Amino acid sequence: MKTTIKLFSLGLVSALAFSSCSDSFLEEKKNYDNVNKDIYNYYEGCNGRLNDIYSWCLPTTNDLTWKYPSMGNADEAGKSTEEYSGLSSFVDPQVELSSTSTTNSVPDFFMGDQSNIQASVYGRIRNVNDVIQGISGSTLSEEQKNELLGQVYFFRAWCYYNLFKWYGGVPLVKETQDPVESSVTPRATSKETYEFILDDLNKAADMLAAKTENGSGWSEKGRVTSGTALALKGRLMLLWCSPLFNRANDENRWKTAYETMKSDLERINKCGYHLYTANDNVNGSAFAKMFTDGGNNPEAVFVTLYNNVTGDGLDNQKNNNWERQIRPANTGGSGKNASQMLINMFPMSDGKLPESCDTYTKLARSEKTLDNVTPFLNRDKRFYRTFAFPGFRWSYDGNASERDANNPSDGANYVLWNYVWYTSMNDAGNPESGDSYGADNLLKSRQGVYVRKKSDDLDVNSSPLYKYVALDTKGAAPFYSAAPLIELRYAEVLLNLAEVAAGAGHLDEAVGYVKQIRERAGYSAANSEDDGITPAAYNDQATCISQILYERQIEFAYEGKRFDDLRRWMLFDGGIGKVEGAPSTWTLTGWGGNTCTWLGFKALNGQRRENIQYRVADKYGVGGTTFYSDPLLKAGIERPKGVDLREDDLNTQLENLSTWYKDNLKMKVQKGDGYDSNKNLLYMNFRPKYYFLGFTSGTSNANKALPQTIGWGDYNNGGANGTFDPLAE
Repeated sequence: MKTTIKLFSLGLVSALAFSSCSDSFLEEKKNYDNVNKDIYNYYEGCNGRLNDIYSWCLPTTNDLTWKYPSMGNADEAGKSTEEYSGLSSFVDPQVELSSTSTTNSVPDFFMGDQSNIQASVYGRIRNVNDVIQGISGSTLSEEQKNELLGQVYFFRAWCYYNLFKWYGGVPLVKETQDPVESSVTPRATSKETYEFILDDLNKAADMLAAKTENGSGWSEKGRVTSGTALALKGRLMLLWCSPLFNRANDENRWKTAYETMKSDLERINKCGYHLYTANDNVNGSAFAKMFTDGGNNPEAVFVTLYNNVTGDGLDNQKNNNWERQIRPANTGGSGKNASQMLINMFPMSDGKLPESCDTYTKLARSEKTLDNVTPFLNRDKRFYRTFAFPGFRWSYDGNASERDANNPSDGANYVLWNYVWYTSMNDAGNPESGDSYGADNLLKSRQGVYVRKKSDDLDVNSSPLYKYVALDTKGAAPFYSAAPLIELRYAEVLLNLAEVAAGAGHLDEAVGYVKQIRERAGYSAANSEDDGITPAAYNDQATCISQILYERQIEFAYEGKRFDDLRRWMLFDGGIGKVEGAPSTWTLTGWGGNTCTWLGFKALNGQRRENIQYRVADKYGVGGTTFYSDPLLKAGIERPKGVDLREDDLNTQLENLSTWYKDNLKMKVQKGDGYDSNKNLLYMNFRPKYYFLGFTSGTSNANKALPQTIGWGDYNNGGANGTFDPLAE
């Protein structure tokens, strides 16, 4: 059913000319309230407008919003997964999100600030449409038009993809509209929206083929290519195949996606993309290095580039603030706290799940025992590049003692010592108590186990991409980083293809793509007994897809991909929950009616995530509140040499550190997810209607004709149940 939405056209923002298009040229050809159409008859003017689109559309390290996807932060998406503790609004059992009230409102990924074109969803789309129309009607050569339009069509598809994954069908505004109330666009069906995005991506790929399918892509880094368009197309097709949109498990969707994506892989490869590798891969160093390679990184299929310009809010300043976010406070950072749940789910060193892990029950279990006190023993090499524990080197190019004399001074030999002590033994045993103080001047600014993923580690990259300015405190300071932010990696291209291959019945081929990923992680591709792959994955579809989903969880940890995987496979409840007013077509009839049971995955609903912390052993008593209060240092306890991942004797180093831990520290489970007012534990509860979101009351109020999604109250209809069906074709 098609219904209509009122969309007001808004004025255009000026192009941000930061490439070959000079400021003076733009001032001659356009003003900053409107675009003089003559600008499109000049390549430099068109390129300036294109650069404007890049500046509006590229992902950033910010938290999840309508404008930016989740990229690994502890935001509403991250805190709905195994990666972080802390009940997000999506999984809080005490709060039900509302579409009719501003109290506990459903997040808005559809509108943004309608009064500000730069801060609104369809304002951004209008800007893209204006560029498409302007370039299409220009006097540029066909070659120039294709080069430019291919990139713009990609970004229009990107904008609509980020709507589609939340809402299914949305209004498809394909041209700029006059700013009058009669400008209305119907809310398209999900299938129409899917096909529109697919068409834009095909256009983008075909237009960019001549320029980028040359073995190396663009000479100018950071531009999208035909391979970028085809990779996003693969992600889109996989979403369309998944249970979220494919409740009956239509096998034709899988077969079509498999045949298309396998063919597209050849074109993606022609753009110069492939798995990032390194000749000196030691203990996962190649995996770590790929996130800080400032050259033509073959893994970076869709990437945001940054610079290391220092200062405060300069016009030409564009820093990646991830390094500052993850680094410990005694280096000038803040730190991110990893959950115990994900730590315990990572593979052992043989590539298999820990025996104690109670999910992914179809996958092989390791014969190596997970040590709950020192879980860093005998783990997948990616584990050490994802997490940081007390006693591990985490070097950087700087001297934080310039910020505070008590901070460690030698960044090049920095070792993380974030164990804690308490001022009271009662607090030491209380999982809720935050009255602990971290070693090495961390004090109150400490985390239990740090997220290390995507770090620009000096031991991996001897020429770091940041400039360290110890005394600066604003923005990305003190780590003014130019590290690229990769939204879509080549590894995802392979794992997307692996999943559709498995869905189409090509299990051997699907496992082969997983093995390529695992080979980089340090497992043998030649020896099937040394790759950690569950043997049944070669002949059982459920096991094969479970293996792929597990690999995605590990490979893409803290990259913002997990929540999307949980939603599209309905892994919060297996898809068994009912949505009020939903027709029978919403019932999951494929996958045995329960994706969790079919996959052998333990549903996230009903679980909770905790954190872990290492405190000084009871025999050392308590301490004070200052740098000088560390009970271990006061007792004259000598710390071991920090675990150095550059060295081959990793296991020996880890065993030595484990022995020191057990002599001097105590592992404490610290409260992660919340308690209720009576101190009862709270457990995750993702409600079935959240799989497809409704519109906020503000969105509905501004768009009277916009039909609300089934399962959500319609603000414009007295709170009655919505009528739009995202699964109706």
